Amino acid sequence: MPDSLGHRMKFAVVAPSTNTSVQPEYDDMRPRGVTNHFARIAIPDTKVLDDDSFMVMLNNIRAATEDTVDVAMSMDPGCVVMGMSAETFWDGAEGAERLHKRMVERSKGVPVIMGSTAVDSAIKAYETVSAPIRKLGILTPYAPVGDANVKKFFEDQGYEVVNIIGLKSPSPMMIAHEGKQKLKRTAIAVSEGVDAIIQCGTNLAFAEVAAIAEFWLEKPVIAINTATYWHALRTMGINDQMDGFGRLLSEF
Repeated sequence: MPDSLGHRMKFAVVAPSTNTSVQPEYDDMRPRGVTNHFARIAIPDTKVLDDDSFMVMLNNIRAATEDTVDVAMSMDPGCVVMGMSAETFWDGAEGAERLHKRMVERSKGVPVIMGSTAVDSAIKAYETVSAPIRKLGILTPYAPVGDANVKKFFEDQGYEVVNIIGLKSPSPMMIAHEGKQKLKRTAIAVSEGVDAIIQCGTNLAFAEVAAIAEFWLEKPVIAINTATYWHALRTMGINDQMDGFGRLLSEF
């Protein structure tokens, strides 16, 4: 239900407590009359040294997500936005569909927006004005097991993942400490021979970098936070366009 400040839309955003990037990036993209209300998935800042410790982190998120959605629903949002990434790609397209169904059931039918399917929708938006996008370069903050599930999701959707680089960030909180120059260099490294560049991991502060990289590389560069917030807006009938975050928000 809209209120005096969110008279167009109230978004409930569910994100890990260690995440310090998704909230400021979403707020920077927020149109007038739309409000973002964050519910934190309480997890410890566990060290991530390998695939096994990455799974410990992911299972901590899984264990607390549904209760956090319940908390978010108490403010009667018009839409729930999953400000988290890895779990939305897990087990490929089928896993994403299962998670979406479970979250919609938890939200009692309120629309739920997820990063994985939002990025796929963003790719399709670019395709309306350009050649088909089939070959992808991907950057993530993940350990190899996370990259494998991201790769599976996009391959399930019919794309070819030509390049993928996981930064192996040392903890969920430290993902936000990956600097812009490092992100720039990684985007360039995955750009060779691809039609578009995709960034996963909502705690990587990549929205501004993506917009700059898109101009210089002359191909779509899609940041997951930009794609997810764009998809939430468009799904809820809010078509405001905004400069500064790449073509996705300014043109589509």
